[in-house]
Amino acid sequence: METDPREKRAKNYVVMRSVMDLGMGLIILSFGIFLVIAPKLGIEFNIDSLFRYLFAGMCIVYGAWRMYRGIKKNYYSE
Repeated sequence: METDPREKRAKNYVVMRSVMDLGMGLIILSFGIFLVIAPKLGIEFNIDSLFRYLFAGMCIVYGAWRMYRGIKKNYYSE
């Protein structure tokens, strides 16, 4: 039995988006964690620590949300 080409294309799209969301989520989440622990590693930035922590928090939340979206795989709402 042959499958519908549109279904195959939709499945490939879901897999591609899922992998992309997981990868980008991991990168963004890792960057947020890096910003939080950077002073302990001896890396200093020329920005205020409050701004650094706020930006790190946004990166962590957004990265986690991207990873959740990649795991959930709900790209087509029917």
